[in-house]
Amino acid sequence: MSEMAQSVDPRRWKALVFIALAQLMVVLDATIVNIALPSAQADLGISDSNRQWVITAYALAFGGLLLFGGRVADLWGRKQTFIVGLIGFAAASALGGAAFNTPMLLGSRALQGIFGALLAPAALSLLAVMFVDAKERAKAFGIFGAIAGGGGALGLILGGVLTEYLNWRWTFFVNIPFAVIAVVSAIAVIREPAGGRNPAKIDVPGVLLVTLGLVSLVYAFTRAETDGWTAGITLGLFAVAAVLLAAFAVVESRVKAPLLPLRVVTDRNRGGVYLSLGLAVIGMFGLFLFFTYYLQAVKGFSPVQTGLAFLPLMAGMVIGSTQIGTRLMTRLPARLLMGPGFLGAAAAMVLLTQIDLDTSYPAVILPSFLLVGIGMGTAVMPAMSLSTHGVQPGDAGVASAMVNTSQQVGGAIGTALLSTIATSATTEYGRSHAAGAPSRQALELQSMVHGFTTALWWTIGILVLAAAVAMALVNARRQDGSQTAAGSGKEGAGDSTPAMTH
Repeated sequence: MSEMAQSVDPRRWKALVFIALAQLMVVLDATIVNIALPSAQADLGISDSNRQWVITAYALAFGGLLLFGGRVADLWGRKQTFIVGLIGFAAASALGGAAFNTPMLLGSRALQGIFGALLAPAALSLLAVMFVDAKERAKAFGIFGAIAGGGGALGLILGGVLTEYLNWRWTFFVNIPFAVIAVVSAIAVIREPAGGRNPAKIDVPGVLLVTLGLVSLVYAFTRAETDGWTAGITLGLFAVAAVLLAAFAVVESRVKAPLLPLRVVTDRNRGGVYLSLGLAVIGMFGLFLFFTYYLQAVKGFSPVQTGLAFLPLMAGMVIGSTQIGTRLMTRLPARLLMGPGFLGAAAAMVLLTQIDLDTSYPAVILPSFLLVGIGMGTAVMPAMSLSTHGVQPGDAGVASAMVNTSQQVGGAIGTALLSTIATSATTEYGRSHAAGAPSRQALELQSMVHGFTTALWWTIGILVLAAAVAMALVNARRQDGSQTAAGSGKEGAGDSTPAMTH
C-alpha cells in the first residue's frame, strides 16, 4: 500500500513543470546552436571541415550514450540521475560559452551530449513512474510531448534572438539559469516512487557494443553527407555499425541483467512506436533544415525573423498535443491518432513543395506550418505515452531512452539523407538549366529551391511510411488502463491506484 500511496504524490504537477523545463533545455540545444554556428565559426576561426563537428559532437555523444543513461537512471534512481545530468549539462554549457578555441568548443558539445544522455531518459521515466492514472498521464504526456516537439522551433527563435542581439556565446549560457531552476526545484519537489529501481548490475559488454554501434551509425550518416554514400569510409562505418549492433542483440538475449531487455523492444506496441517516431523525426529534421535555409537565403529573413517564422509550427504542436491528443488518447486507440497525425503532417507538406522564389509566407508557409504542427503533435503525444506504458517499473528508464535514441538516430539519418538528396538535385537542376537562366544568382536560388522541394517529397514519403508502421504495428487499445502491453501486471495495479484514493 505504501507504493500506491506514493504513486499519487500531490506535488507531481509541480514536478512536471521542472521536468518539462529540463527537457526543453535538452531539445533546445539540438537546434539553438545551428543559427549561432556561422558567428561562432568566424569568432573562433573554425575551419569549414570542422564546422559540422559542433553539431555532430553533441549528436554522437547524446545518441550513443542514451541507452546507458536510461539504464543508469533505472539503477541509480531517476531523481538522482536527473539532478546529476542537469548539473553536468550546465557546467558543459558554461565551458562552451567560455570557449576560446575549436577543441574547447567541441569538447563542451560532447560533454553536453554525455550529460544530456543522462538527463533525457531520467526526465521521461520520472513522468512514467509519477503519473499512473490514465487521464492524468494523458495530460502530463500532452504537455511533455508539446515541449519535446516544439522545443526545436523555439531553439531556432531563441538562437536567432541571442545571436542577433547579444552574442553566439549566449546560446550556451542560456542553459545555466534553466538548469539552476530545475535542480533547485527537483531537490525540493520531485519524489520518486519507491520500488521503481532496477538493482541489476550494469551490463558492460552491452554498454560498449551499443555505444560504439550507435556512434558508428550516426557517424556513418554524417560522413555520407560530406564524402558520399559509396565512399569507403561511409560503407566501412555502416558495416561496423551493423556488426556491433547485431552483436549487441545477441549479448542482450544471453546475459542475466541486459542493458536493454529485449522485452522492451520486442513488444509490438513499443517497437511500432520507436520505429514510427524515428521515421517521423527524419521528416521533421528535413523541414527545419530546409526552411531555415530557404527563409534566410531565398526570402532574405534575418535569424530572428526565421526563428519567429517557425512559431506557427510550434503553436500547432501545442494544439495537437494538449488539445487533440490529450482529449482523444483515452477514447481512441493510439494508432488512430498516430496514423492520421503523421498523414495530416505529410498532406500539409505537399503544399510546401509548391514554394518558389516569391512564395507568400502568410498565404502558403504559415498555414502549412500550423497544419504540420497539429498533425505531428497529435501523433507524437500518444506515442510518447505508449513508449513507456506497461513496462516494468525497473525498465522505465531504458524504455524512455529508446524513445530518445530513435529520435536522435532519426535526426542524424534525416539530416544526412535529405541533405544529400537536396544537394544532388540542386546540382543537377543548375547544370540542366544553365543555358536559359536570366542571371547566375537567379539560377542558384532556383536550383536551391528545386533541391529543397525534391527532398520535401522524400520527407512526405517517409511520413507516410511512419503512418503505415503505426497503423500496422501499434495494436494497443485506448490508454485508459485497458492497454495491451507487456509487463502490465504492475502497470495495471498502478492504473487502479487513483480510483482507490479518491
